[in-house]
Amino acid sequence: MFAIVRTGGKQYRVAAGDKIAVEKLAGEAGDTITLGDILLAGEGEELADAANVTVSAEIIAQAKSEKVIVFKKRRRHNYRRKNGHRQQMTLLRITAVGAAEAKAPAKKAAAKKTKSEAPAEAAASSE
Repeated sequence: MFAIVRTGGKQYRVAAGDKIAVEKLAGEAGDTITLGDILLAGEGEELADAANVTVSAEIIAQAKSEKVIVFKKRRRHNYRRKNGHRQQMTLLRITAVGAAEAKAPAKKAAAKKTKSEAPAEAAASSE
C-alpha cells in the first residue's frame, strides 16, 4: 500500500520500508511518529479513503542537508557577499502504511468507564 503525505510544505509518495528526508520534525532518533496530513492512499491501481489511512514512521536521525552557497555580486560596485546555509532535516523510515486502528480510542473509553464506575461502586458498598 502507498500513500501521499504532506509535511514541511512538500509532498512525498511513501510505502512501508521507504526512507525519506523531510524538513525538521520534533523528536529524537528512535522515536516513532505518525504523519498526519495524508492526501491520497491506494494499493496498486485502486485508491483507498485517505481519511482511514495512517502512516507511521521511525526517526532515523536529525541531520543537516548539503551546503548551499549564497553569492551576491553587483557589477562595478566592488560588492561581493558569500554566505553558506545548511538546512535542518529529519531522516525517516516508513514503518507502516495502512488502515487506521479504532482499538486505541476504544481502550481509552473503556478506561474512563471503569474509573467513573469505581467510585460509584465504592459508595454503594459503603452504604
